[in-house]
Amino acid sequence: LCWALLPALALTLLGLAAAAGPRQSPALELVQELAEELWSAGLPGDLPELEPECRSLLAAFAEGSAALTGCLGRRARPVRLCQGCHGHYRRLLAQYDSIARAVGNSSESHNCAKSILTSDRLQIVVTLSEFFNETWEAANCANCLKNSSEGLSNSTEEFLDLFNKSLTCFEHNLQGQVTDLSPNNYTEVCKNCNETYTRLNDLYNHLQRMNRQGGESAHSAHLCIDVEDAMNITRKLWSRTFNCSLPCSDTVPVIAVSSFILFLPIVFYLSSFLHSKQKKRILILPKRIQSNANLVNIQEKYS
Repeated sequence: LCWALLPALALTLLGLAAAAGPRQSPALELVQELAEELWSAGLPGDLPELEPECRSLLAAFAEGSAALTGCLGRRARPVRLCQGCHGHYRRLLAQYDSIARAVGNSSESHNCAKSILTSDRLQIVVTLSEFFNETWEAANCANCLKNSSEGLSNSTEEFLDLFNKSLTCFEHNLQGQVTDLSPNNYTEVCKNCNETYTRLNDLYNHLQRMNRQGGESAHSAHLCIDVEDAMNITRKLWSRTFNCSLPCSDTVPVIAVSSFILFLPIVFYLSSFLHSKQKKRILILPKRIQSNANLVNIQEKYS
C-alpha cells in the first residue's frame, strides 16, 4: 500500500516545488529533494507525466489562483474587490485560456488541456476557475470597470472621489467638535457635510437607475459590490451614527397636495349645503304659484 502511494506523493511534492518559482525557501528545497528521492525509489514506467510546457502552464495558473485568492481575502472588508483585484482576475483568465488552448509536444492524447482539465474526477483547475468566475459575476464588477476591464469606469471613479470627500468631511468636522459637543451631537457634521453627501447620494441613485435600464445580466439589479458597500457605509454613518437627515426637495408639492386633501371635506360639505338650499327653493316655488292661483279664483268667484 505504501509503495502504491509513492507516485501520488511524489507528484504532489513536485507540484509544490514547481509552483514556488525560482525563489525557494529551505523548506521548499527540502520538498524538492524528497520528491527526487521518491522518484529515484522506483516508479512505474507507464505513469503519465506532464510535459514541461503543461507543467509550466499549471504552475502559472496555481500562482495566479493564489494571488487572486489573497487579493480577495485582503479586500473583503471594506469591500474593494473590483478596484484592487481586476488585474489578478484578468491574468487568471488568460492563464486558464492558455491551458485550454495549449497542446503538448507529444501525442494529442496527452495535450495540456486534457491532462490538466479533464484527466480526473475532481477537475481542480476547472473547479477553481468556475469559483472565481462565479464570485466575480456575483460581485458584478463589470459595472465598475471599463468595457475592456482594464480599469475603473469614469462614473465609478467619480463616485469613489465623492465617497472619499464625504469621509474626509466627516473626519474633519468630528475633529473640530471633540471639545465642543456631546458624544451624540453632530450638528456641525450634518450642516457642513450635507452638500457633499447629497451629491454622493444623488449620483448613487442615478447609477442605480441607469443600471436597471441597461442591465441584462442576472445581477443587473445591483451595482458592483464596491460601490454598494461604500454607499451602505456612508448611509449608516450619516443616519445612524450622526443622526443626520436630508432635507426633502419636494416640500412644496407635498404641502400643496396635503392642503388640497385637507380642504376636500370642506369643499364637499359646502357644495352639499348649497345644493340642498337650491332644492328647497325649487320646492317652495310651486306652493307660491298655487296660492296665487287660488287667490285669483276666489276673487273671480266673488266678483
